[in-house]
Amino acid sequence: MKKGKTRVFCGLHQDFPNIAVVGLGKKSSGVCSLELLDEGKENIRTAVSVGCRQLQSLEIPSVEVDPCGDPQSAAEGAVLGLFEYDELKEKKKTAVTVQPFRSTENEAWQKGVMYAEGQNLARRLMETPANLMTPTIFADKIQQKLSSLSGKVQVHIRAKSWIEEQKMGAFLSVAKGSDEAPIFLEIHYNGSNNSNEDPLIFVGKGITFDSGGISLKPSSGMDAMRADMGGAATVCSAILTAAALHIPLNIKGLAPLCENMPNGKANKPGDVVKAKNGKTIQVDNTDAEGRLILADALCYAHTFNPKVIVNAATLTGAMDVALGSAATGVFTNSDWLWTHLQQASIVTGDRVWRMPLFQHYTKQVAESQLADLNNVGKHAKSGGACTAAAFLKEFVTVPHWAHLDIAGVMSNKDEIAHLGKGMSGRPTRTLVELADRLSQDKQIM
Repeated sequence: MKKGKTRVFCGLHQDFPNIAVVGLGKKSSGVCSLELLDEGKENIRTAVSVGCRQLQSLEIPSVEVDPCGDPQSAAEGAVLGLFEYDELKEKKKTAVTVQPFRSTENEAWQKGVMYAEGQNLARRLMETPANLMTPTIFADKIQQKLSSLSGKVQVHIRAKSWIEEQKMGAFLSVAKGSDEAPIFLEIHYNGSNNSNEDPLIFVGKGITFDSGGISLKPSSGMDAMRADMGGAATVCSAILTAAALHIPLNIKGLAPLCENMPNGKANKPGDVVKAKNGKTIQVDNTDAEGRLILADALCYAHTFNPKVIVNAATLTGAMDVALGSAATGVFTNSDWLWTHLQQASIVTGDRVWRMPLFQHYTKQVAESQLADLNNVGKHAKSGGACTAAAFLKEFVTVPHWAHLDIAGVMSNKDEIAHLGKGMSGRPTRTLVELADRLSQDKQIM
């Protein structure tokens, strides 16, 4: 049977009236240096997800899954494949529970379930309509999810007054265009035995709806901008998963949350705003707002004396053009951090690709007629993902920082077989795997 192809047999055994058989591909499949993923693990995820969906279509509520020699990957495939955002529909698909078939490796299976449930949480947050996922609602949802982990996790929901006290002028300049109040969400997970150990910091862009502001986006496809908080969704979900897995690492999550809307108070092209570190920014395109809110969040991240900062953002359409949905684009000043990110992505199958942080791009954002920086490059249509990363770099001083532009991987059509159509929640599992790897590398942490 060919890889990914399936057949369902009925009536073969009294204990298992319906059995789905799926092709796994070559038994020798492993890490492919060209594809930069473990094809064996990916084949298992795909096969299990296809089989589970086939049985779900028969309205079978409980499925036992062959672990295929890799219980974690099998669990990930099952839980990711069965995800369906149908909360707002009257007619729903059959809810299916999954468990391993005659496996003694329950710990590996449960780890896979938690990895996948973390990604599914991000998918659910990203898929929810913007009127039902405002900054306040987003923060409350995350607080509720983390409430069971209160012994190790603290959540701070910072109001507009706090943001003003922090002099986050760039963030506030975006938020003022909407009637929805901005929120700065802060999560502290103390997983290390040493509570004073310098943390890993995840920063996520949290634009809960992006109209483009005065630089209004085209109406076609604008509904997808409900997921422009994908960075915040993935980093918050990754921290929740890391905490549930008891990863021995201190992690802090920062998410500036607001809408980008075009009311009478909104940023206008040519306006100049001041970031938390005192740098002034000429806003020539109000639809390049994600870098403005991230600038202040990155400045604030430095107050925790972090060893590593990783930010994730659906930042540029240019990244989608460059890489499509094949991989997350990574811009980093650290070879050490890049190695860990790449190795993590090979294991999860949620790939990353390194992009350039040349001074060539820094010069383009540093040439501004009215301010220290411009929020778009001098050659606006060229290297847009690279100039956006160069802009963020102006607000980073730590030696180990990575910017993940996840615009291209925000949604899934049919490219990733075990995800199905809709918002993808990528790269949540890679962020969790990264945290796990960093907790084991004492060279820096």
